[in-house]
Amino acid sequence: MGTLLQDSGLEDGNPGELWNLENPDAIRAAHTSYAEAGARILTTNTFGGTRPRLDMHGLGDRLHEVNQRAAEIARSVADEHGLLVAGDLGPTGELLAPLGTMTPEDAQGFYADQLRGLVAGGIDLVLVETLSDLGEADAAIAAAREVAPDLPIVVTMSFDTNLRTMMGVRPGDAVTHLAAAGADAVGANCGRGPEEMEVIAAEMVAARPDGLLLVAQSNAGLPQVVGDHFEYDATADDMAAHASRLAGIGVDLVGGCCGSTPTHIAAIGSELTSA
Repeated sequence: MGTLLQDSGLEDGNPGELWNLENPDAIRAAHTSYAEAGARILTTNTFGGTRPRLDMHGLGDRLHEVNQRAAEIARSVADEHGLLVAGDLGPTGELLAPLGTMTPEDAQGFYADQLRGLVAGGIDLVLVETLSDLGEADAAIAAAREVAPDLPIVVTMSFDTNLRTMMGVRPGDAVTHLAAAGADAVGANCGRGPEEMEVIAAEMVAARPDGLLLVAQSNAGLPQVVGDHFEYDATADDMAAHASRLAGIGVDLVGGCCGSTPTHIAAIGSELTSA
């Protein structure tokens, strides 16, 4: 989503979530591009939709509006194509005590507030992504059970520090912990590209308990400076081959993270549906 919005004119440093209110046509066009590329789940434009993140841009008092409108836009496109909508929760940007001042109750409250807007907009599932701290993940799961007890919960963490999260969590430990905490699907997103994602996914498969779905959403490689902007160095064919290998080792849901354009998603979808 961020890649497409920047290509559509979103300036560096500006919150993409503001466009849910001020440029909804661009958000709708992005969702439509992914839907037409064969995506089966659309992710709301709310990665930075918690109060701490919105407060950084003076949008905290519009939190419910930002999140509800994001879900409504995604819902309108999903309904046209028969797809699901994932309500996207990213990191709060705060650290839990003792490293920071945020308490587990604070974190749960931040996520619950965001989810109320997303649920009002009509999401089908909750996607908590790019986390590094299992305590923050626990808070998000608790918020989902509080606000949307009937919706499935997907939690993915980012293992970009020597195959660990920034907080030192290993992939297998994340699977064990998050499954026990009540997540319906667990996985990894972002990171350092397809090759590392496959190593991470293999560790998750080895730790998977019965009944848990596994998710992998890699960046489209690593960003490279091309002229006045960044481009990611994994081609659509690279990502399709990567998706096939993930499916082969037992990953259930395959997507893309940073730099994964509709062209990448179309290649992934074509590879998986023809396998």
